[in-house]
Amino acid sequence: MAKDVDLSSKEWTDLVFEGRNKEFGAYELRSTSVQRHNKSVIYTLIGAAIIVLASMGVVKVQNLIAERQLALEAEQEEVIVEMAQDEPEPEPEQQKLEQPKPEVLPEEVLKSVKVTELKIVQDEQVKKEDEIKTQDELKETDTAFGQKDNDKGTEDRNVTKTLKDEVVVEEKKPEEKKVEEIFKSVEQMPEFPGGNAALQKYLASHIQYPPQAAENGKEGKVIVQFVVEKDGHIGEVKIARGVDKDLDREAVRVCKTLPKFTPGRQNGQPVRVWFTLPVTFKLQGA
Repeated sequence: MAKDVDLSSKEWTDLVFEGRNKEFGAYELRSTSVQRHNKSVIYTLIGAAIIVLASMGVVKVQNLIAERQLALEAEQEEVIVEMAQDEPEPEPEQQKLEQPKPEVLPEEVLKSVKVTELKIVQDEQVKKEDEIKTQDELKETDTAFGQKDNDKGTEDRNVTKTLKDEVVVEEKKPEEKKVEEIFKSVEQMPEFPGGNAALQKYLASHIQYPPQAAENGKEGKVIVQFVVEKDGHIGEVKIARGVDKDLDREAVRVCKTLPKFTPGRQNGQPVRVWFTLPVTFKLQGA
């Protein structure tokens, strides 16, 4: 079986150019083609490796720059969300005003004349006290009519009561509305739409530095607490720790304009939750 021929070998090159002009240049190109090919492959591999490493380095640098930008934004706009620690201050009990009781006149039994109903009965069943008075007798008397004769009473109807069955009607007390509990910490805390980054942008774009506080050089961190209701809207707003009355008032105003949150949940049900929000006021160049 014939041996495989190596077309790049020097023996094959000499055989091809036997009896030809080797000084023309083709012979030299043919004899050095193997070295050129090997160098080309090596240079290509080195170039590809350099491109891959460079692209990896660019991606890593971009990631570092992005992380640095996020860290700088977090330092510039400090908005911390934490659960409320202070319980809402109890409202002072309203003093009960004692109303003067109206003067009650002494009651006496009203003098009355019995009005007898007509019934058909036997003569022996008629009682003396049931005798029917005539219409003339009833017209001539000024005594009140009652269920029986009473000669010992008074005729003054302003200070008397008639002998009759009294019906006592109890007034129904209005049911007190049950106040739902406000939680300080729940399984799923309320969240601003878009997260903390969106909350920071909202505060930065809506806070107006009070001119009086700026003139006086007032700055600092105001701690605001507000209730996130079951449907997500903002309920009661109060200052947990203030700095200046103008800065405190502006922090409360901005919190009252916040859009609806995603409500907090406890056992899968929406509940009312206290939300604590630090708002930092800082003068430029300070």
